[in-house]
Amino acid sequence: MNWLVMAALNLALAVMTGAFGAHALKARLSAEQLGWWHTAVDYHFLHGLGLLALGVLLRLAPALPNSLPSAAIASSALWLQIGIVIFSGSLYAMALGAPRWFGAITPIGGLAFIAGWLWLAWSLART
Repeated sequence: MNWLVMAALNLALAVMTGAFGAHALKARLSAEQLGWWHTAVDYHFLHGLGLLALGVLLRLAPALPNSLPSAAIASSALWLQIGIVIFSGSLYAMALGAPRWFGAITPIGGLAFIAGWLWLAWSLART
């Protein structure tokens, strides 16, 4: 998978969802729902930027001496992508009216974010 392309798509989507929330949803959602939306956009952006950094690392890794293996970087990126889909996706869905119990899967996305960053740290520590 091309993680630079995936990062660019995620970042574009984060801009679009942020603008949609600020303009189209602001008058239609409760303060709590807007809070969920804002949190989803924030995490979407931050981890989209993380994907961008990992995509750059993947491009540079073959040229760097003693660099982190590409598989470790790609695994970290995959965990971040899973986190974006589950964490941000569940919050977007709840803000748009999905049942509150749907929020029970949000922490799974958070765990995916944590797994991605810890996997990267562990992999870096081993190089």
